[in-house]
Amino acid sequence: MTISPSRTDELLALRAAEIPRGVSNAHPVVAARAEGVRLWDIEGRMYHDWVGGIGVLNVGHNHPHVLAAVRAQLDHFSHTCFQVAMYEPYLRLAQRLNARFPGAASGAATSTKTPPVKTLFLTTGVEATENAIKIARSFTGRPAVISFTHSFHGRTLLGMTLTGKKAYYAQNFGPFAPDVYHAPFPYEYRGVSVEAALEGLQELFRTTVDPSRVAAIILEPVLGEGGFLAAPTAFLQALRDICDLHGIVFIADEIQSGVGRTGSFWAIEQSGVQPDLLTFAKSIGGGLPLSGVTGKAEIMDAPAPGGLGGTYAGNPLACAAGMAVMDLFDDPALLAHSQQVGQRLTAAFLALQAEVPEIGDVRGLGPMVAMEFVQGSQTQGTQTKATQTRAPAPELATRIVEAARRRGLLLLKAGMYGSVIRVLVPITVTFEELEEGLVILRAAVLEAVGR
Repeated sequence: MTISPSRTDELLALRAAEIPRGVSNAHPVVAARAEGVRLWDIEGRMYHDWVGGIGVLNVGHNHPHVLAAVRAQLDHFSHTCFQVAMYEPYLRLAQRLNARFPGAASGAATSTKTPPVKTLFLTTGVEATENAIKIARSFTGRPAVISFTHSFHGRTLLGMTLTGKKAYYAQNFGPFAPDVYHAPFPYEYRGVSVEAALEGLQELFRTTVDPSRVAAIILEPVLGEGGFLAAPTAFLQALRDICDLHGIVFIADEIQSGVGRTGSFWAIEQSGVQPDLLTFAKSIGGGLPLSGVTGKAEIMDAPAPGGLGGTYAGNPLACAAGMAVMDLFDDPALLAHSQQVGQRLTAAFLALQAEVPEIGDVRGLGPMVAMEFVQGSQTQGTQTKATQTRAPAPELATRIVEAARRRGLLLLKAGMYGSVIRVLVPITVTFEELEEGLVILRAAVLEAVGR
């Protein structure tokens, strides 16, 4: 008897034949529709989506307010190119994001009054990264840039160079951009303290690049691809002081950590530290491609006319979606709910860690939370007991992702060693939906570790 292939099988074969292997796929799933936290594939299977387009869907799939805003804009026009004919959604969204700049609402994130702020819109996260560096170099007249180990800043030439996680991304794509240097990011679980990280930066200044040549320091307040390591407040404050001392532009990369992902609109707000420039993308567009740079007007105005922009930068449909996303965050209940989601996730992960020694670390900020898995060793005795080795366990993390998918939960790995399970569940998730996902996750972890 001949068994006909499923439609998914047919499309996976088409993918293998027509799409280059360099575009990886985390799951062999072909989406058909989605709503909120739920996604259905073309076979009719439903999944709890805790990936959210890799942090793009903080307000969930197909939020009705976002859809209505995009449809309304589509009735007027879909594109003009802002540099040719301006449009109000771009201007109004910039105004609203300027008001959301860290410290802007209260007038001061530091001891000084917040200066005027301006916003540039682009299309992708790495465009925001590249333009922030361009702006910083133009403002300072300096060439060098410092980023951090374990970081991810995109897949363009400069983005790959800035990225402090070379496996997967750098491959043999060099030579890379010059005058980019990496300092250690604090990673307490693996022995890198705040003090050690700051000493590593000073050693970089002493041995490799004088701070007088550095245009910018760029940092993710919470590492995304690097495994959801939150930069300690003391580290962020020290970096702010170092930048002030040497005239360096401090750039906060909030592309994955921003727009409510950590329980505040921007992750860096929770430290009280104000950056000079802030990059954003992903969830600001509610599912449409939109990114940008917000920062102090004196710095943002450094490039001359013609130095910034892009054909699709700040597309009208994406700006309309961004306005709708901002509408949702105007209700303080959304961030309050985000904080509660984070508390429930953290509590559930800590409870699971007490049961599963292979969970070496539970960390994050708000609902941007993750578990790092390590290898266990068996001790002999009357009872077999698993103990922790702290050796990364990427194969275990893969088994968890696969077991969760079979049960109807989509997850994604992260971290330098691919041993971290991260959560990017929409912050609009209901507590009932969250509990359903946690039940699946717990079962998947227990299956993967053999308990």
